[in-house]
Amino acid sequence: MRTGRYIGIMSGTSLDGIDVVLAAIDEHTVAQQARYCHPMPLAIKQQILAMCQGQAVTLSRFGQLDTRLGILFAEAVLSLLQQTGVAPHEVTAIACHGQTVWHEPEGDAPCTLQIGDNNRIAAMTGITTVGDFRRRDMALGGQGAPLVPAFHHALLAHPQERRMVLNIGGIANLSLLLPGLPVRGFDTGPGNMLLDAWTWRHRKAPYDQDGRWACSGQVHQGLLQHLLADDYFLRPAPKSTGREYFNLGWLERQLSRLGPIPAEDVQATLAELTASTIAQQVLLCGGCEHLLVCGGGARNPLVMNRLSALLPGIEVSPTDKFGVSGDDMEALAFAWLAFRTLSGLPGNLPSVTGAREETLLGAIYPVMPAAGKL
Repeated sequence: MRTGRYIGIMSGTSLDGIDVVLAAIDEHTVAQQARYCHPMPLAIKQQILAMCQGQAVTLSRFGQLDTRLGILFAEAVLSLLQQTGVAPHEVTAIACHGQTVWHEPEGDAPCTLQIGDNNRIAAMTGITTVGDFRRRDMALGGQGAPLVPAFHHALLAHPQERRMVLNIGGIANLSLLLPGLPVRGFDTGPGNMLLDAWTWRHRKAPYDQDGRWACSGQVHQGLLQHLLADDYFLRPAPKSTGREYFNLGWLERQLSRLGPIPAEDVQATLAELTASTIAQQVLLCGGCEHLLVCGGGARNPLVMNRLSALLPGIEVSPTDKFGVSGDDMEALAFAWLAFRTLSGLPGNLPSVTGAREETLLGAIYPVMPAAGKL
């Protein structure tokens, strides 16, 4: 087992920053030791948004963004090391999920693409790097996502309690931790993604702080019903999605069928869409005693209150209450997946992704044994 210190890097679909965590990991524990959030430069965020909805792009632009993200991820790691005083040779490996720019798990040639050159990360930090976690699962017939349910099960499952773990990032995903049953999980649909995009368009702010703008509006029932009619929401698992599907273009197509709606009412409706699609899936899966929430959406009081109202009898709580930082959950999960990869252990769950079998995840970018020593 490759016990040691691991660094996890996660920049999700919300594009609100680069989360970097340091954790000591062994077969039984994941002990977080430090965290750092590196800013996502606006220019790079705009380049990602200009690429990830299927727009035409030159190979030069694609390659340059891959390089710039690799450098940015490496700088984030170096900032964490400087902040903690940890030397590179004290870290077993970096796990870099990469920035998803396309996820297409269905069709004749399913594909998923995360960029951020891992060679740059290994070269700049002197630390072995593990990346490209999703495509091996997809090569075995899986969705390549979500991958965090295995981590949720390892840290948060209970032998008697019915628990579900909800991550509300740009996309929301649900992990079913039900005693006596295989772990299941899937993307429920939009989390913060549409809320953030609509806020940026109308208020030039990266997100709706505490859901205040949404609270100033009213849910438009006609729009909500149009949004809920999308086939994705009732599609059976395994399923996963992303910005290439749920984006402003998708929203605008629904709005075009209706008359003018105040922007704040659209925002309120998008918040209700997030909460109602999550609650619908929780109930369709038989409910639970505890819904443990992580990700940026856990800090949105409107969404959390609506989840509690739509799920009477279920305790809706942040994962922090159960000992795992909701802000750092995904970065920790990929650090744990890197530990499993280097230990020769599978990282996917076929019951979640639909893959034919368990498999190692990720590609390893090693460094020379002496590299990184101070």
